[in-house]
Amino acid sequence: MRIGVPREIKEQEFRVGLTPAAVRVLTEQGHQVWVETQAGQGAGFTDEDYEKAGARLAATPEEIYQQQLVVKVKEPLPAEYPLLHPDLILFTYLHLAASRELTQALLRSGATCLAYETVELADGSLPLLMPMSTIAGRLSVQFGAHYLTRQEGGRGVLLGGIPGVPPGRVVILGGGTVGTEAAKVAVGLGAQVQILDINLQRLNELELIFGSRVELLYSTPQTIEECVRKADLVVGAVLVPGRRAPILVREELVAQMRPRSLIVDVAVDQGGCIATTRATTHAQPVYEAYGVLHYGVPNMPGAVPWTSTQALVNATLPYILKLANLGLAAALEQDLALAKGLNIRSGKLIHPAVRATFPDLAN
Repeated sequence: MRIGVPREIKEQEFRVGLTPAAVRVLTEQGHQVWVETQAGQGAGFTDEDYEKAGARLAATPEEIYQQQLVVKVKEPLPAEYPLLHPDLILFTYLHLAASRELTQALLRSGATCLAYETVELADGSLPLLMPMSTIAGRLSVQFGAHYLTRQEGGRGVLLGGIPGVPPGRVVILGGGTVGTEAAKVAVGLGAQVQILDINLQRLNELELIFGSRVELLYSTPQTIEECVRKADLVVGAVLVPGRRAPILVREELVAQMRPRSLIVDVAVDQGGCIATTRATTHAQPVYEAYGVLHYGVPNMPGAVPWTSTQALVNATLPYILKLANLGLAAALEQDLALAKGLNIRSGKLIHPAVRATFPDLAN
């Protein structure tokens, strides 16, 4: 199969769809891989690294999108829409529920679109989302600690406190991968941590992980209100696969938060779970609303591309190999997890959650 790897054009997105090591695996199995020049530079991989691994370099994105399978990291941006075509298989993060415009563009293109975030194993886990969720969860508290400093406009709170001074309060909405990893870092810093979730089984599992170091609460509107009002840092860590994130913190509640406290809404790539959240960039990550700082970067792992690229490709490569070795139809038939990644095909919405999000487009 002919495989293309473009250079990401999202602002300050330094990850890349394949590492040189993965290219070598694919080329040794007889596949042809084209990599756009400087595609891996931000993650620490040179054009020479890719050539040594057997890749062919492409000077333009047009050459990349002429291939059968395009493997990338982030969703296509408007400048890339004209490059999509009916003979293309696109494998990347899509997060369609957050963008009607992108969904319509992909439908018009006729391309077959597989989303990393909806590849789902029989136990309900999301193997291609998990590594990035792990990184985003850890970064949420790392960035939170930074933007809580007074020089960055925050409350001037040291999350860990010191003897004689109480630690900062970290409230985490959601106890999945993002929430768990955020709690690990927050606990490590010495913060006072609360995790809210509606899944009692998950709360029991979290007790085995954290014991009494984290307060585990069943999530209700009242509990959310009580915790968020007192928080120094709120981490939005809610995920409903394929759907828009539910709004858990209303605008009026944000207005009641402590002045210069901070919200890091990791759910922003699915629309956000805080009413006042809007997407930002690594170049301008923070804005203020109701006296509260908001961090809304949808591609947080792009801040650590050397780590996150390798983590992502470790997870995606087995599925890329199935697509390349078996072809689309056979790969989807043999791998039910991969089949759940199919979001759009031949101008039609396929994934049930995306169809439910855009019922008027699901004809």
